[in-house]
Amino acid sequence: MDQARLHLELSLYAQRRLRPALPAAPAPDESRSRELEAEFLEAERAAVAADAAQAPDEPEAFVEWFEQLREAGPGQGDPLFPWLAERASLAQMRWFLAQEVAGEAGFDDLVALTQVRMPVQAKLELARNYWDEMGRGRQAGMHGPLLSNLARALSAEAELATTVWEALALANLLVGLAFDRRYAYHSVGALGAIELTAPTRVGYVDRGLARLGVPKAARRYFTLHAILDVQHSAAWNREVLAPLVAEVPQAARALAEGALMRLRAGARCFDRYRRELWRSEPAELAEFR
Repeated sequence: MDQARLHLELSLYAQRRLRPALPAAPAPDESRSRELEAEFLEAERAAVAADAAQAPDEPEAFVEWFEQLREAGPGQGDPLFPWLAERASLAQMRWFLAQEVAGEAGFDDLVALTQVRMPVQAKLELARNYWDEMGRGRQAGMHGPLLSNLARALSAEAELATTVWEALALANLLVGLAFDRRYAYHSVGALGAIELTAPTRVGYVDRGLARLGVPKAARRYFTLHAILDVQHSAAWNREVLAPLVAEVPQAARALAEGALMRLRAGARCFDRYRRELWRSEPAELAEFR
């Protein structure tokens, strides 16, 4: 099966699992989708296994290893984002955002799924992070709807049929890790990698949106994350990663694999986005390569 068909099928499977429903008869046979998801997750895991094996299993050293991913991890410093900030047209930014919305698996729900039966200290920090994602109990501050509002304002709503498979694969990866408790520590590592690396990228996107005249109120999702994710990352590393490695040293490799799997999937997206957006690139954009 080619990648586009695979990830469209897995995306539909993820939607069925995440969407609230009532008992139905007959229940769909999802054994094929579960098998495809398992094969996908293991292939992604195998691709990063050698690099993840270098992660130390001592808490302080592990956090140091993890934090260097901000500069040296897959996809970091990708030229796509300075280009979005400085050169992208409104149509190009709209296309980019539609892909990102399609690849957004819902950080709040992923955290909620991941925290199940985690040790207390990690669970408390995951709960604080979740509460921030939920706007601290205010609907106007919920992060998910803020992104949806921006997409509507720019007519950049996601459609699976027009989304590149790399963006779907990113969402499928995160949902698969969060749902399967065998990958619970992988999910923690993947979500921690998002908090670690997102601030720089969202800052560039926010600058690009401002340059294109998008009102500050509509840009609030990116403005908010540029500030909060720095705080979340420091707390995540201190209150989640270090205690988990201290309590379960063998989890260090799973945490490292999850982080690298997420960053590799992101890098794959950035490469595809550049190829699509720079297809008829004028010569002066070569500086961004």
